[in-house]
Amino acid sequence: MTQLPLPIAPRDFVRHVIPAGLALLPRQCDSPEARAMLTAIALQESRLASRWQIVAGGGKGPARGLLQFEQGTRASRGGVWGVYLHKVSASYLVPVCRAHGVALDPAAIWAALETDDALAVAVARLLLLTDPYPLPQRGDAEAGWKLYAERTWRPGRPHRHTWDAFYETAWKTITEGAQ
Repeated sequence: MTQLPLPIAPRDFVRHVIPAGLALLPRQCDSPEARAMLTAIALQESRLASRWQIVAGGGKGPARGLLQFEQGTRASRGGVWGVYLHKVSASYLVPVCRAHGVALDPAAIWAALETDDALAVAVARLLLLTDPYPLPQRGDAEAGWKLYAERTWRPGRPHRHTWDAFYETAWKTITEGAQ
């Protein structure tokens, strides 16, 4: 998949990037709820305008990809390391990496997230898969926030005030894209 130029419209993210990423995973990983969460997270994290975290002064922060995924550490079991180590996601990560020519190594995966949007979506979906609760339904922005902010991404400086609008935009976009 050729990467789309930035910024990416939510409609184009849903039509092109999400399907390419989810195609790397078993079919049961694809659902409207998964697509909505991935889109909402991408909107919340990067506004679909950057493939790396922008820090003060314009430098690169520790997060990569449209969904702003950190590498994490073996000890933290967060970010890419979390997906790599978790019993639910680890086996799914192997064919994803193989399909995209990325070494099955957290550092290599993390580095590739910046240049491979489909890989970024697949790894993000795998992180959502590690959460023990069902994916939130349309209209339940609070459950989406808890999944994103409290249990999976756990951003250092969460911005709750933007989440509800992004969550609704995500659902509206995937619903319109299905028609």
